[in-house]
Amino acid sequence: MIHPWHDVTPGIEGHTLPSHFRAIIEIPKGSNNKYELDKSTGLLALDRVLSSAVYYPANYGFIPQTLAEDDDPLDVLVYCTEEIPPLCLCHARAVGMMTMVDHGSPDHKIIAVLMQDPIYSEFQKASDFPKHIFKMLRRFFQDYKQLEGKEVEVDEIMPAEAAHSVIEDCMDRYFKARRTGSLTGM
Repeated sequence: MIHPWHDVTPGIEGHTLPSHFRAIIEIPKGSNNKYELDKSTGLLALDRVLSSAVYYPANYGFIPQTLAEDDDPLDVLVYCTEEIPPLCLCHARAVGMMTMVDHGSPDHKIIAVLMQDPIYSEFQKASDFPKHIFKMLRRFFQDYKQLEGKEVEVDEIMPAEAAHSVIEDCMDRYFKARRTGSLTGM
């Protein structure tokens, strides 16, 4: 069985990392279930049902072979006109980044568009989006843990270049951890 975090390469033939990459979706747009990759098995696990009256405003997943500062794969929000089913592999392009502070640590969220989407693929950078889309995104992350008694801080949307730097760092961190044998599920 293929492990989606470790066995799927992030690069897309004919495109350059870190601007273009493969993403694996965990949570479809519109869901209020929080699914997460079980690192030891590679299966998808239901983490919880969101306790607030909110839903994911975009398809949510991760970039394979990355290791973020929270010891999870790097999070990505893939904007698309349709819901993308869980564990679906898709081709994405970074257009920006949002950083949350969760439990005192940074939690980067890469903002991307589905390369094959006829509408969102035209957006080249975060500033191409209608402003209201990112107001909803920030509000979702500010509210989704509130009824659990947890608060997070959400920074402004950063440009794609900030995302590229974080993606590179997370790929480097992953390969260093993989070389030392410190990754779960290997």
